[in-house]
Amino acid sequence: MSGRQPFVIALDGPAASGKSSVGLAAAQALSFPYFDTGLLYRMLTWLALSRGVDPTDERALAQLAEQLAFEIDPEGRVFRAGADITEHLQQPPVDAAVSAVSAHPAVREAMVPVQRALIRPPGVVMAGRDIGTVIVPEAPLKVWLSASPEERARRRSAQTGEAYERVLVGMRRRDMLDASREVAPMARAADAVAIDTDGRPPPDVVADIVRLARARGAVPVSEPA
Repeated sequence: MSGRQPFVIALDGPAASGKSSVGLAAAQALSFPYFDTGLLYRMLTWLALSRGVDPTDERALAQLAEQLAFEIDPEGRVFRAGADITEHLQQPPVDAAVSAVSAHPAVREAMVPVQRALIRPPGVVMAGRDIGTVIVPEAPLKVWLSASPEERARRRSAQTGEAYERVLVGMRRRDMLDASREVAPMARAADAVAIDTDGRPPPDVVADIVRLARARGAVPVSEPA
């Protein structure tokens, strides 16, 4: 692969399947930036809720999406007006509304160029729901991370402090919404490598991804192309 062409690792899968921790570690191992594109939809949802915009108001949400202004640090944290808002984006009210917000065709259309603008040399690990199917279908490495709903609910409950049973119900509902939306549904790309993270230490999953990336031509910035 030419050194001028960014090497994209498209990391897709359902919520709490391990994309953030695994994706960040793989990016660091390859000296690539990391970004979870789901944070864009979470940021939009958070802004909408804070401004009283109805999650069902497609037009207002699309207009808000076009006005998104943010910065991303090397670890994938999101800053707005100089303030780190990453933790705000993982709270239960955002969890409950983000699938509805992200299902709107106009919103997803507005978000595509924002996501593609994050792709720069030497490469990027980009996580989401439709990276390998919609955003970067030409990515040289597509990985589908999965885990059982029970395991994913346990992880999210530990992260947010919300009751496990409530998280599990919400997780299953969100999976259904994400997989059944008309535009860019959550789906595994036909040529994606599937990795189940249930019961697997994150370093093992990271090693798998880094090995696959190197085998397909990913070169860390410190190494000659």
